[in-house]
Amino acid sequence: MTTTTVVSGQPSAPAPRSPHPGAPVPGPTRARAVLALARFEARELLTYLPVLAAFLVYVAATAWRLYSGHPGWHELTGREGMADYPALQDADRATQSGATLLGLALFVCANRTALRAHGRGTEPYFDTLVMEPWRRTLAHALAIVPFALLTALVVAVRFTWAALSPGAVGHGSVFELAVTPLTVLLFGVAGVLLARLIPSAFAGPLLAVALYVAATYVLDLADGAHWSQWLSPVVEETGADPMPSDLVGRPAAWHALYLAGLTAFLLCAALLLGKGRDARAGLRVKVLTGVALLATAAGIAGQSPGPSAALEAARVRVSDHPEQSETCTERGTTTYCALPEWTGRTAAWARTTERVRSLAGGTATTRPLTVRQRVEARYGLEGDANHAPLTAPGAVTVGTRWGGNRVPEYAVGLASVLVAGDEKAGAAVCDGRVVTTMWLALGAGPDPLATLRDVRIDDSDQGGAYVLSPTQGLRMSAQQTDVVRALLARPAQSVTSAVKAHWTELTGPGVSTARVATILGVPDAANGAKGEDTCEE
Repeated sequence: MTTTTVVSGQPSAPAPRSPHPGAPVPGPTRARAVLALARFEARELLTYLPVLAAFLVYVAATAWRLYSGHPGWHELTGREGMADYPALQDADRATQSGATLLGLALFVCANRTALRAHGRGTEPYFDTLVMEPWRRTLAHALAIVPFALLTALVVAVRFTWAALSPGAVGHGSVFELAVTPLTVLLFGVAGVLLARLIPSAFAGPLLAVALYVAATYVLDLADGAHWSQWLSPVVEETGADPMPSDLVGRPAAWHALYLAGLTAFLLCAALLLGKGRDARAGLRVKVLTGVALLATAAGIAGQSPGPSAALEAARVRVSDHPEQSETCTERGTTTYCALPEWTGRTAAWARTTERVRSLAGGTATTRPLTVRQRVEARYGLEGDANHAPLTAPGAVTVGTRWGGNRVPEYAVGLASVLVAGDEKAGAAVCDGRVVTTMWLALGAGPDPLATLRDVRIDDSDQGGAYVLSPTQGLRMSAQQTDVVRALLARPAQSVTSAVKAHWTELTGPGVSTARVATILGVPDAANGAKGEDTCEE
């Protein structure tokens, strides 16, 4: 019975009643309730140590990468790194590192939060609430969204930092950048679905291990087939030098569709397992399930084929005949030929070229050179093939990576051409000309002894070792290493004067290491080496 009180002759409105179980609730109220529960569950997820630790490590690692590529870091170390010269078609893929770890942390913890009521024995009490079980499942899934948005923000910051770098080249893909947040969302939703399938706190970790074993078994059976690799949420494909954007050939858009469709399908499956849906809501969820399943199937179909014949032909063409695609510019007596996306890199190449040339003598300072950019694209993004040395006089190879160790390695290749005439002849040098070559490559650097260690395959500055270059490199004997170390310890100007004055003899075939050491003023460094030098240790 409702009592009406008359005030000033007007009846007041009936007092609102509290909703009771089963009473219809307006749509906006239901949506606000779901969002409120989602916010609460997101805060709860953040209190779980695996989630908090995974995201702190992820953010800290990203911050360190950004800082280590900052000019302030190089002022501290005095050296540049490859992070200063990013290829954006690789930088977008690099943002996917750590996605699986974040996803696994959310998978386990989202599963536990969705099972909290079951574990504490309070599940029956939820039947007295207005919010239906399927909406609570939706709230648990929506609690993953803030973490996906956080990873999207970190990914955007990391890629933008690379894109704004003065040495950046190429083009990134928004679909590659979407992989990390989609992976986080996928794993979190999978944890919620598992809670509805198996109401046990131990199911999450056990299933994670089981999925890892199953995935390893499937990949082993598939023998590394392209289609099987792309069923994984993250497919980084690293190892090869950066190649032109139009030769990357990754089905990034199809893969993003696959991840989005699979996430939606798992969410719909979790909602269908929930109770309390009316016929209208159930129909909508079933329709969305069908759409999500179709999107997942379309993504799998689109990403499964390997590189097309046209793409493979283009990769072979740029590998065998880069000159057909390059743009060449002249700086003094040096011609720099770069692939279209790398034309802005020629200024950096020129600085190193002129530094090496400034230490040479004779005609080497004015000899025409052609610096040609080369990339080995035939073996895809995971290939790691060396370039064969060029035989054309004055031709020098430069790769698509720059910065860090790639700079002194290019200097070694350039110096060998200045000394021997071409790359093939320079790679075959074993006599005292190795000392001259290494002095040209290292003598004008800011920290030549550290650079010597960088270009040697064993990171040493004593004994014999193989020296890296963009092509075959060369071999240093223990005596040659001692002579080079002694030269680097002397005033650079005095060594440079001796090199210029005796250039013809220092670059003559067959000149011994002992003779070179005597000419350059460090005879004791040769350790009394006599006779011919050989490439054998």
